[in-house]
Amino acid sequence: MSSDVKAAVPGTPGWAAEPAGGGFTTDAGWLDFHGAPVKPSYVPPPGAVDAHCHVFGPGAEFSYAPERKYTPCDAGKAKLRALRDYLGFSRNVVVQATCHGADNRAMVDAVSSSNGLARGVATVRRSVTDAELAAMDAAGVRGVRFNFVKRLVDTTPRDELVEIATRVAKLGWHVVIYFEAAELPELYDFIASLPATVVVDHMGRPDVTKPVDNPEFALFEKLMADNPQVWSKVTCPDRLSASGPPHYDDFVPFARRLVERFPDRVLWGTDWPHPNLKTHMPDDGALVNIIPRIAPTAELQQRLLVDNPMRLYWPEECCSKD
Repeated sequence: MSSDVKAAVPGTPGWAAEPAGGGFTTDAGWLDFHGAPVKPSYVPPPGAVDAHCHVFGPGAEFSYAPERKYTPCDAGKAKLRALRDYLGFSRNVVVQATCHGADNRAMVDAVSSSNGLARGVATVRRSVTDAELAAMDAAGVRGVRFNFVKRLVDTTPRDELVEIATRVAKLGWHVVIYFEAAELPELYDFIASLPATVVVDHMGRPDVTKPVDNPEFALFEKLMADNPQVWSKVTCPDRLSASGPPHYDDFVPFARRLVERFPDRVLWGTDWPHPNLKTHMPDDGALVNIIPRIAPTAELQQRLLVDNPMRLYWPEECCSKD
């Protein structure tokens, strides 16, 4: 049982991040998650889902991968749940962190011990067995993540990714893809051809210092418009914004464009505990307060935070969409 089973409320002394345990050493200069997030003034609708977050270790229980590109602070499942409750959310989607490689134990533990209030997105290799996929499915995993960001992972051959996508599609899983905007022209046909629902992380990381109608973002909108199986997460202003916290004004038009144009294929999440940030650590409460600016009506907020993630991750609990 991990040491953070009874995590403190965010902002209290016991909430602070702890260094990596289990003989691991957190990277020098690592930015820990925010120690005292504000209580959001925006109240999410009942049943709201934080559809993009992670767990790190704890290292004493779940080792960090030998091939990892970074070693984080520990940030386990109990702190994730404490933050969920503090921010006014009901459920989480836990995405496998690259520091754990294809060892999904920490993520699966967070999901399987959640009383049905979390789902997972795994990282797998071609060598994964059908029995292992079935076990993850039973635990609550509903997708796999393909990462094309070279500073975070080594490249996986595309034929292997297609094989994995084909196998998990039979389970009803989707594929999450993380890439930089400059890589989209090369990846466009590959993404469009995948035999499963595709969810793109962080809007494909657009350059938000440009006008929202710039050609790079227009290509991403075209990807979504021409491929109804492609969704997007309108997430991570802290990674994309040049104008910075707490309002991230340059991020807002891009996220709002996708929410209003594709209201049934967008998701939102905190990205807690915010791996690999270099300039600042966002206040998670302030991130929640941005939601009404990117989804300006109650109907759009309901779709973004409840209806869409429920349809993708808990279809057995929600009605089919008419």
